[in-house]
Amino acid sequence: MIGRLGGLGARPARIGFVSDGDGALVALAVAAKLGSMRQAEDRLPGDVIIATHVCPDAPIQPHDPVPFMSSPVDMATMNSHEVDETMEAILSVDTTRGNRVCNQSGFAISPTVRQGWVLRVSEGLLDLQQQVTGRLPVVLTITMQDITPYKNGVYHLNSILQPATATAAPVVGVALTTEVPVAGSSTGATDLAAVEQAVRFCVEAAKGYGAGSLRFCDDDEFGRLVALYGSMAHLQTPGQREAR
Repeated sequence: MIGRLGGLGARPARIGFVSDGDGALVALAVAAKLGSMRQAEDRLPGDVIIATHVCPDAPIQPHDPVPFMSSPVDMATMNSHEVDETMEAILSVDTTRGNRVCNQSGFAISPTVRQGWVLRVSEGLLDLQQQVTGRLPVVLTITMQDITPYKNGVYHLNSILQPATATAAPVVGVALTTEVPVAGSSTGATDLAAVEQAVRFCVEAAKGYGAGSLRFCDDDEFGRLVALYGSMAHLQTPGQREAR
């Protein structure tokens, strides 16, 4: 599990915890929950690796429709520290409120992304989302450019699927969402009910994946797609250089 964000503070421009910090908040809360479960002898099958970063004074970056939080560290460096080569599947949690494509408050999940392919949404994860929220599942709309590296200069919804550019493992985004666009640099925007639901979702996903009862994608179907249409791994790269 990776808590994605630019920063949890935008000092000195903003005072306090910013909306963008919820990725780290969820990741650290999951770590705390798993630690307390372990103390109670509730051991999960398999290992759970959790990575995030904490930056209290990240810069604000212009973005449409609302400003983003940037980071003092570039994305490639961040991926090198947060994406572990032993991760077999990844949940990437990120505040995703600064858009008009997902218009419900709470959290949404993305289709599974694997080696440049945008695959079908995991039925098992949809079931878990319903179980945790008691509501119909919400799916985050993504585009091809959202799964390409930041450095190519094209528009990205946000950084939620940037870990997918640095791994062969399947990646699913867990997005903290709102009905209206809210800037990542906004303070007082954290919805603790949504954060708590996302934490429970991630813990339940870890249980199911470790036990072998939950899959992020169908390996056979993925293999057939690659056999039929070839590799899409070039989308994990910065791409070809523009002709001069």
